[in-house]
Amino acid sequence: MTSPLALEPQGEGWRLILSGDWSLAAMPSVEAQLKSLPTTLHGNLVCDWTHAQMPGISPVWALLRRLAQAAPPLDVSHTGNPPHFLELLQKLHVDRHAAYSVQAPEPTLERLVGKLGRWSVLQGVHARGVIVFLGRIAVVIGQAFSRRSAWRLSSLVRHIYETGITAIPIVALIAFLISVIVAYLGAQQLSRFGADIFVVDLVTIATLREMGVLLTAVIVAGRSGSAFAAEIGVMQLNEETDALRAMGMNPIELLVVPRVLALLIALPLLTIIADAMGLAGGGLLSLINLHIPLPQFTARLRESLSSTTFWAGLVKAPVFAILIAMVGTYRGMQVRDSARELGRLTTVAVVQSIFMVILADALFAVLFVQIKF
Repeated sequence: MTSPLALEPQGEGWRLILSGDWSLAAMPSVEAQLKSLPTTLHGNLVCDWTHAQMPGISPVWALLRRLAQAAPPLDVSHTGNPPHFLELLQKLHVDRHAAYSVQAPEPTLERLVGKLGRWSVLQGVHARGVIVFLGRIAVVIGQAFSRRSAWRLSSLVRHIYETGITAIPIVALIAFLISVIVAYLGAQQLSRFGADIFVVDLVTIATLREMGVLLTAVIVAGRSGSAFAAEIGVMQLNEETDALRAMGMNPIELLVVPRVLALLIALPLLTIIADAMGLAGGGLLSLINLHIPLPQFTARLRESLSSTTFWAGLVKAPVFAILIAMVGTYRGMQVRDSARELGRLTTVAVVQSIFMVILADALFAVLFVQIKF
């Protein structure tokens, strides 16, 4: 078999004669010959394609890679009817080599300020989008008072069931277990000072003011917030929202407002259930571990309660509900183009809704201290 490569000196450079079969089927033979090609050549190299038969993309790409390994670099040219795709492969090879050789620019004050500026502008765009989205929801709700069909009662009831009724078991279980844990840890510390009875105060105030509503909001954010983003996002991918607009329907009215109102109704009710189960868990632990009978637990519970303890927790629930529903539906309406974007925005919806809930809870804590609520 004729060797596909023959290297000959030519003036101050070299001439590489390419002959024989250069198709994909001859790739093993071409690679073997390329390995024997010296990498210490210098000067000019002319590749002669006159006698090459059926050159394929893979063998030609292998040749270009091998010639690029020469040190010092060769000045390569081609003659003799080279393949038509050679120019494209050369460009790809140069771009690929340049991508690997480019070093990351050194951080400077100008670049850092530029990144900060771009981030600030992006956050401003997001904030404007959220405000516009909230305004569109407010407009639809305002129109619903003069047009009763805009309430979409069937959709509202369905979302109340999905976000509220189906969440009762997990909310009740977690509230019960967390209260048991808090009561158990509190009893371990308070028993050293003979203050076991104050476990009732600890469980009551912690559950009604903080844990009941906060745990419920976090659970709902993980369940319903992600569901809102995923459901609306899939409709965006399937162009169902565009179809609704083409039929003269408002996607905000059909998809967003029922979810917001449903969560606004369901979350306070779930909070009440979480409070009840939390107190039940604390009472059970007090009975088993501290031997505090139920009548004594109930009496101490009433003494530890102030007129605002229950309402301080419950008043947070509507605010948390609006935040969770807003983030979930807003991120769902942002989905475009791909399933990857759907997954990313669903994750963003869960993380941002939980963050907003915790941030709002911290602001409520500061506010309640200031107004002594």
